[in-house]
Amino acid sequence: MPDVDSDQGRVAIARVVRRLIPFIFLCYVVAYIDRVNIGFAKSELQRDLGLSDWAYGLGGGLFFLGYCLFEIPSNLILERVGARMWIARIMIGWGLVSMAMMFVVGQWSFYAMRILLGIAEAGFFPGIVLYLTYWVPAAERAKTGALFMTAAPVAVLVGAPVSESLLALDGRLGLAGWQWLFLVEGLPAVVLGIVALWFLTDRPEQARWMPAAERAWLSGIMERERVERQALHQGSHLKALLNGRVLLICFIYFLNTLVTYGVFLWLPSILRDASGYRGWRLSLVTSLPFLVALVGMVLIGRHSDRTGERKGHVAACAMTGAIGLVLAAGFHDSVPLIVLSFALSQLGQRSVQGVFWAIPPMVLGGTAAAAGIALINSVGNLGGFVGPTVMGWLRGVSGSYSAGLLVLASALVFEAVLVMTLRLPKEPGRGAGRPKAA
Repeated sequence: MPDVDSDQGRVAIARVVRRLIPFIFLCYVVAYIDRVNIGFAKSELQRDLGLSDWAYGLGGGLFFLGYCLFEIPSNLILERVGARMWIARIMIGWGLVSMAMMFVVGQWSFYAMRILLGIAEAGFFPGIVLYLTYWVPAAERAKTGALFMTAAPVAVLVGAPVSESLLALDGRLGLAGWQWLFLVEGLPAVVLGIVALWFLTDRPEQARWMPAAERAWLSGIMERERVERQALHQGSHLKALLNGRVLLICFIYFLNTLVTYGVFLWLPSILRDASGYRGWRLSLVTSLPFLVALVGMVLIGRHSDRTGERKGHVAACAMTGAIGLVLAAGFHDSVPLIVLSFALSQLGQRSVQGVFWAIPPMVLGGTAAAAGIALINSVGNLGGFVGPTVMGWLRGVSGSYSAGLLVLASALVFEAVLVMTLRLPKEPGRGAGRPKAA
């Protein structure tokens, strides 16, 4: 059978990337905006709902409690019914809940709707990660995953000016600016969910948009990799999920997610307080670190695929992110330096994503991969609850953001140390007789 480096392999994979990645990228942009748009509306929400810094941070994190409860069941259902139906169901559901955020009236309804939003969106990200394992060979997975995951920084680049514009509609038709924000930014998820019903294809063998020869080649190589993974990871699914490596990967991702949302849900406020900017100026400086991260994610993911190395890339990115946060904690009085510090932080910490998600399929196979990827994302995303909550608490206690940023930096250093202790097998397709990607 021809390998991934053959002409036929490159053409087939390029066709898959052109067909699937732009659509799931767009879906993740919308998902990420709906997940974190409270960061842009923080001041208005606190004013109108009477939220303290602690209450806002807690509400921001509660999304992830609802999210983590339904991750594993969601991925197991996706494995059974197919991505097309299940991804569409998730997107339509979370879009409607996101729009309904406009009806919150106080602290407790804010908490309840954040939990409900997490439940509605549960399974989307790990579902897409699992879906890509049906379509993309292991040797191409970090680069392709990075292309999909660049949606997170792009969501900020797009979401910042759009959110500021919607907040400026305050008072129109009797709605507050933050109500316009939730109403308008939730609608695209519903539309894209309907489109997913006819656009997505569950498996390569069903892809009528591929020539028959390419379809047969891709189906064959993905089946070969599935068999190799199962041979490496024989045993019960429960045993696979409770494997020490899987639990360690969960904790590594927990630390990374703790930092992701600990930074982002507070970043607009940090930059607003440091600069005094509002409106488009604030959206511009908020976007700059994520523009840097966007480039880094693609280049680092590509380098990881080319070298076949995963752990060192994750560790180096985490340490880079930690250095950026330490600098940001010290440069809080200088707008250019704090923006540069966050740019360094986001370059490192966001670039972890594409490479990291190439690791779980190396230690999981079969149905265990569906449950395992969901478990890793579920446990990891509890960090999304801890990070914003800790930042809010330390902000209230100390009166500054520096203590929280240093705690987040420490989490990234710990992440870098832990990932280097992982013992990983060779990826399927990287054994003897197959050259690495050129």
